[in-house]
Amino acid sequence: MKQVTSLIKKWLPAQEVVSAHCDGPCGFYDPASARIAAEAVLSMTKKIIALDGKTDLQSQNSLSRYIAIKEEQAHLAKTELLVLWTDYFKPVHLEAHPDLHDTFWNAAKLCSAVKVEVSLAHAEELMAAIENIHNIFWSTKNRDVAYYTAS
Repeated sequence: MKQVTSLIKKWLPAQEVVSAHCDGPCGFYDPASARIAAEAVLSMTKKIIALDGKTDLQSQNSLSRYIAIKEEQAHLAKTELLVLWTDYFKPVHLEAHPDLHDTFWNAAKLCSAVKVEVSLAHAEELMAAIENIHNIFWSTKNRDVAYYTAS
């Protein structure tokens, strides 16, 4: 069977005509997944703040669950942003958006901040940073895609 395959490849070689500007096919990258994770962070932060001062067992159980979800989603948002930054964006994008590296670096730092603290301000800043990244991303594709949130 290997000999037949080798002969076919020799007699009928396939042309290599595929190229891509990023690691995956077009449509693979999208900042929406980071937005969804950041929305969960914002939601859990609000729920944690609402439990302030409650010491009953049910409230403490809910608090621990909210914290776990917040930290998990903050990490997921950071991962999604870092993959987008390092795998999708290329030097040509940096030319058009000279603050691209600072934008992503600051957004990643916000993901770390919302993991270790309970700050509504930082959770909202993270959402704003991701909206900015959303706008930059879609501008690189010459598309105007509306930014929306679930809440």
